[in-house]
Amino acid sequence: MAQNFKILIVEDEEIIRFGLQDNFEMENYEVETACDGEEAIAKSDSFLPHLVLLDLMIPKKSGFEVCRYIRNKHPECYIIMLTAKTEETSKVAGLEMGADDYVTKPFSILELLARVKAFRRRIEPQNNNSAGTVPDVLEFADLRVDVKKFEATKNGVPLEMTTREFQILKYFWSRRGEVIEREDLLKDIWGYTDENMPSTRTVDNHIANLRKKIEGDIADPKIIISVRGAGYKFDV
Repeated sequence: MAQNFKILIVEDEEIIRFGLQDNFEMENYEVETACDGEEAIAKSDSFLPHLVLLDLMIPKKSGFEVCRYIRNKHPECYIIMLTAKTEETSKVAGLEMGADDYVTKPFSILELLARVKAFRRRIEPQNNNSAGTVPDVLEFADLRVDVKKFEATKNGVPLEMTTREFQILKYFWSRRGEVIEREDLLKDIWGYTDENMPSTRTVDNHIANLRKKIEGDIADPKIIISVRGAGYKFDV
């Protein structure tokens, strides 16, 4: 299943870097590594990974700079930040710069493998019967969103959106008009389970960033509507 799925591991601590590489290669992923920001940027262009595991505290260029570069140059690439437990502001900043998710050190390698496998399943070719329920191009309000090409415009002006934001819009479209709980998003988009469910702030941060891009007035959203005590509703 995982063959030919490419992962770039960006981590300056050798033990962690080689440990991650060994574990993912044992699962038949194709892996490259980088120990600093400059090498990470170069390998993102030459290796063209599907997914990047990105430590924020790396030399030469910071993880934030690498994240911003990859998001702009390779918008379809999925970025998981590796952060320390105390770096709450760094997590938020990373998500705002385009990271799709984060894992807090020390982390469980089994959980990380499960998260990557969940993402892998979501981007595989549309092999199941339900996949055809969402068109490649979504048009609503003043937006045009191509969920296959990862391109979006608002009133004809290009929008910079992350892979995760495209996934969220595609998911909302498939369940438009329904009340969608945060736990639904964490399970179906992030790949979490009941056993490792994180804080719902993960969802709220992404929704806040997405609203800034697609809503006319973020103080009075008309597309992604909050349902008090429940979650969200996609109203198009």
